[in-house]
Amino acid sequence: MTALELPQDGSCRCGRVRLRITKAPMLTMACHCTGCQKMSASAYSLSAAIPADGFEVTDGEPVIGGLHGASRHYFCGHCMSWMFTRPEGVDFFVNVRPTMLDDARWFAPFIETFTSEKLPWATTAARHSYPTFPGMDDYAGLIAGYQATLAG
Repeated sequence: MTALELPQDGSCRCGRVRLRITKAPMLTMACHCTGCQKMSASAYSLSAAIPADGFEVTDGEPVIGGLHGASRHYFCGHCMSWMFTRPEGVDFFVNVRPTMLDDARWFAPFIETFTSEKLPWATTAARHSYPTFPGMDDYAGLIAGYQATLAG
């Protein structure tokens, strides 16, 4: 794994929608829920919780796909790459799909969620696993633990 260098640019598969992160993730995750399996066409989805003021779409116009309610998944309208999510009731971070970044070699999931729905053969390098989402009281410690890994 290499270190994350900022700023980091990225794009959808076809390049019509571009994004930039200027702040390190608060936390990194893999989600095994069946919704993420279907959306990613894989065993799990990957997310990096980027502070909202460290994320921007720099070119193109993403469209809403997947969930259309209070939580919104954003895609490229042309190639349909799932690029980021704005979770319901959360305005201080954006869940960016790290593989949309031009260099995702720095990424490793710190936590994995919805292991209750994971495919039997799917494994990650996550340090913490949860059958659903962590309890709200767990997040401060998880974020602190992840930040400690960034510090060295």
